[in-house]
Amino acid sequence: MSYLEKLFSFQDQVAVVIGGTGVLCGEMAEGLGQAGAHVVVAGRSEERGNARVKSIEEKGGSASFASVDAMSKASIQELCDKVLAEHGRVDAVVNGAGVNSATPYFEIEEEEFDKIIRSNLNGVHYSCQVFGKAMIDAGRGAILNVGSVTSFLPLSKVYTYAASKAAVLNLTKNVAREFAPHKVRVNCLCPGFFPAEQNRKILSEDRIADIMRHTPMDRFGDAEELNGATLLLLSHTAGSFITGEAIYVDGGFTAMTI
Repeated sequence: MSYLEKLFSFQDQVAVVIGGTGVLCGEMAEGLGQAGAHVVVAGRSEERGNARVKSIEEKGGSASFASVDAMSKASIQELCDKVLAEHGRVDAVVNGAGVNSATPYFEIEEEEFDKIIRSNLNGVHYSCQVFGKAMIDAGRGAILNVGSVTSFLPLSKVYTYAASKAAVLNLTKNVAREFAPHKVRVNCLCPGFFPAEQNRKILSEDRIADIMRHTPMDRFGDAEELNGATLLLLSHTAGSFITGEAIYVDGGFTAMTI
């Protein structure tokens, strides 16, 4: 095994990707699979989950699907118990389930606000509690929470989403501090603008133009471009001294002012 392979190998490890049925986390699951991990693709849609599992296997990886409701701590606990019963370990977890909305501020109803907060923030919190406890008991682990460029500064039109992602980053730093003495690392990956399903719904021509004016690389990201940061932050070798950090994969969006 080469030096680079040793740094980024996930051979014989088990990685759980909550939200792996989606576009971005699905690609992150593929990256972990190709790095050698057995990937548990977790989400609500069995159809999309199994499609992702098939894709990982076709590329030489190992994967399985597990159903989970990220807004339910009981469901996440069931997922953790299932993974431990079947595989005996959990080395890495990605918390990436989430929803978005561009409802005008004064039109945001309580139900919509609560749903977005529960999905994007509560789900991360529940998973950190459940899987963090399992990792502490095992003496090692790595958790990667998916934030956003809105974790850095609020973004217009997506009020609740932006608030939830800012909270995800704050929670990540707090939990990282709590877990660090127990050899469990917690970091935050903050994507910029990618052609994910939830983003397409709110990308008008004017909004795309505004985004590009603020993105020095002048393009959207490709989902696979999240894999490098994912592997770094979850690797017990390459990322062994990284915790409580946020890495922005955004083409320079958060570095731009005028």
